[in-house]
Amino acid sequence: MKNNVQLTILILVSSLLLGCDTYNKEEFKKLTQNAYDEVRANTKIKGHFCLYLGSVKFPYTDIPPSKEDSQWEGWNKAKLIKTLPLFAEIGLLTRQPVDGKEGLYHYDLTELGQEYLYSSYKKSTSGRTYYDNSFCYGPIKVIKVTDVSEETYERGLSGYNETQVSVYFDYEVVDTPEWVINNQDKLKALYDSSSVHLQNVTYPHMLLYIKGKDGKLYQDSSAYFLKTPSGELLTDKE
Repeated sequence: MKNNVQLTILILVSSLLLGCDTYNKEEFKKLTQNAYDEVRANTKIKGHFCLYLGSVKFPYTDIPPSKEDSQWEGWNKAKLIKTLPLFAEIGLLTRQPVDGKEGLYHYDLTELGQEYLYSSYKKSTSGRTYYDNSFCYGPIKVIKVTDVSEETYERGLSGYNETQVSVYFDYEVVDTPEWVINNQDKLKALYDSSSVHLQNVTYPHMLLYIKGKDGKLYQDSSAYFLKTPSGELLTDKE
């Protein structure tokens, strides 16, 4: 396990006082890049695009669905039955049949999988530990801030009067690994088209900031992209 910090709490709180009405795009470019860089530094993730496997601790052996499963257990097994075979075929996991149990497999990380794995865990109120694993790639490089807009709402995200500042920018991916490039169709089929980001391509995005009463801006958007499996498994193997 590389880090115990959960991706779900990687909502950075940043502040920047830029004046009352005028926003400096170059300062926002630096602030935005710093937000992405801090995510990588704090969590040691390989990049900002994370493909969620499900709740699983490696090494792992398939557990067949059961009538005794909770709703959550059923959902989790439905994810793993798609994600684990896919990443075994891609080369990030090993996959070995379980002796005497047709259709069940042992899974473990390959050296490549260990390089790109981001693993975190959390404990429930009952004391049960849940392990969440994703394969992350693609550090983000902010190219330019294209627009900054401000709007005040009587009832904002907090439920109170709130001024929101939207920062629109273009970015590129510094490095897309071969396992992503060579398996684009399979990844898109399971995670959707936005799961694949390539080098030398410019992508637009927006981060949301909340203006505090002190005039400072606090980031409300998460500085990573977490994709969950919502499509179908496309594989070359049975």
